Amino acid sequence: MIRFFASHPTAANIVMVAIVALGLASLSGLNKETFPAIERNTFTITAAYPGASTADVEEAICTRLEDATDGISFTDEQSCEARDNVGVLTLKMQEGGDIKQFEDDIKSAVDEISDFPAEVEDAVVTKQGRTDPVVDVAVTSENLTASELKALAEHYRKHLVAIPSVPIVDVKGFSTHQLNVLINPETMLQYRLSIQTVANLIQSQAVDLPAGTVESVDKSYQIRFSNARNTAEELADLVILNTDKGGEIRLGDIARIEDRFDLAEERIEFNGARAAILQVSKNTTDDTLKVFAAVKAFVDEENAILPDSTQMILSNDRATIVNDRLQLLLENGWQGLLLAGLVLLLFFSWRYTFWIILGLPVSFLGGLAMMSLFGVSINMISMIALLMAIGILMDDAIVLSESISHEYEKSRDPLEAVVTGTKRVIRGVFSSFLTTALLFGSLLMMKGDIGQVMGVLPVVLLSVLTISLIEAFLVLPNHLRHALEHAHNKQLPRWRVLFEGAFLKLRNAVTRLGAGAIRFRYATVGIAIGLLIISIGMIVTGQLKFKAFPSLEGNVLEARILLAQGSPLEKTEAVVERLVKSLEKTRDEFADANDQSLVKNVKVSYNKNADSSESGTHIATISVDFLETEFRNTSLREFTPRWRENTGDIPIVINLQFKEPATGPAGRAIDIRLIGE
Repeated sequence: MIRFFASHPTAANIVMVAIVALGLASLSGLNKETFPAIERNTFTITAAYPGASTADVEEAICTRLEDATDGISFTDEQSCEARDNVGVLTLKMQEGGDIKQFEDDIKSAVDEISDFPAEVEDAVVTKQGRTDPVVDVAVTSENLTASELKALAEHYRKHLVAIPSVPIVDVKGFSTHQLNVLINPETMLQYRLSIQTVANLIQSQAVDLPAGTVESVDKSYQIRFSNARNTAEELADLVILNTDKGGEIRLGDIARIEDRFDLAEERIEFNGARAAILQVSKNTTDDTLKVFAAVKAFVDEENAILPDSTQMILSNDRATIVNDRLQLLLENGWQGLLLAGLVLLLFFSWRYTFWIILGLPVSFLGGLAMMSLFGVSINMISMIALLMAIGILMDDAIVLSESISHEYEKSRDPLEAVVTGTKRVIRGVFSSFLTTALLFGSLLMMKGDIGQVMGVLPVVLLSVLTISLIEAFLVLPNHLRHALEHAHNKQLPRWRVLFEGAFLKLRNAVTRLGAGAIRFRYATVGIAIGLLIISIGMIVTGQLKFKAFPSLEGNVLEARILLAQGSPLEKTEAVVERLVKSLEKTRDEFADANDQSLVKNVKVSYNKNADSSESGTHIATISVDFLETEFRNTSLREFTPRWRENTGDIPIVINLQFKEPATGPAGRAIDIRLIGE
């Protein structure tokens, strides 16, 4: 077969063109994301119980949910968390179970519970890990009230989800919208009213309901009472009392109406101003970069027509990391090709070098086609595999081309040289492929989330290497034969003759060094064993640290604040203000090391702490957007301890964590649970 393809250029070129065409056709279908999609085997069952304490939630919700789901097959772990007003049961399935059957069993078990208290809302079953965050859009305004700001955010949300490539948008930063009616007790006595009477009057008059139809000879008309009071002004105009002589007392005459939100702590401040956050997420089948590009185009278009007092700002950008790593891959690729080409030109003709180098992009395109076939996306792990493949591919191509060149020097017959040279190294190259396959293929045996992530690496690497074998044995020999025929009987340039003479002397010196190592074999083995002992000793003594999953330097840093339960919002705001001031001081300290402003945006989210399952006025999170890694000279590892030092000790804070948002499957370093009656 090698002789057939080496002597028939059409067959070799058809194979190459087919690989390239399949690779180019699959490019548009390859999604780009931070990490591979992880199949989460975890479900949550959430049931709301308004007004209930944690003890009430435990008795009314958790106990019933746990009893109902005890007998579900393949359950690995079951835990229920009782919070104020809500209970959350988490069920994790064992590996090897049927995820669809597991979900159906959970829903059936929950549906069979019939003794929930009447106030408990319907339980909702949710599968975790279906969506991934892409970017946040902060909407701020100097002139709008909180209600108007939320209305504007809802308006933008509708327009964003109407874009085909933007799948999920949620509005954050607001609790339940309310119109509060405040009446003075003396006024109620004066008009002989009670709170319940006023509430009933409002409920009976502020309605928006259908009232049947009216039939005519040729048409029917729908009748509807449309008297909804959605604003404070409309509600103030509602008639509460009237007299026989036409006198009217409106709600605004006896009460003060406030347009507000249920929870004062459920708010977000962006760069010091009240903000609405449009949280854009994607499904596992969506492309991170496409979603981000669509959102950015929309934001740029809207900012062009918004007044100066109102603006939309991109924040918490997850797509930049993907794009940066993709650019790194492309840069490493062409730089590697350039350097390899320059080195090869020292030993071979330019035509010979060109066909060797061409094997790399051809193999990559073929590997991308196989990635699309296996459902693998372009992510951090697959890009690492592609970077590793660059070196392996070039090694195999150089071994093969050198063997062919060596045979050509002996026979001066291009066809026989490529056939003999290829056959001479085919066992070695294929053995190298098998070694790589066995080594990295073992990663497919790993279990859990880490196994799903690391399993991408051997799939991508072996896909590219498989295509490279096809290209090396069926396509490359024909092209090298073509290059040898063009260089047949041509005189080598003088610089090549001088270089090869100098290289021969270097090779002889290295050979003598190798002979010395064989001669003093015990010393050589002793040095190798000594280096092995030193390597093991570095791990045992802790000089070489162990980490299950590498941390990536991102562009976002969070300060997560936890005070004692029941702490008023004013104390939390004071802690936040102190942290923001220390952040500004730390930013100024590193100003000289960076050409641009190190901190881009500061977002404060009250009633949020990813490390705590609690909710209330006593928790908050400060999220800082930093300058992208390629433009800043200060790492987060340098910035974080200085921010902590400048903040100092805050006695009223129970816990204060400075950390990057978790990326990938690593999770917490240590998780301790206390279990008991």
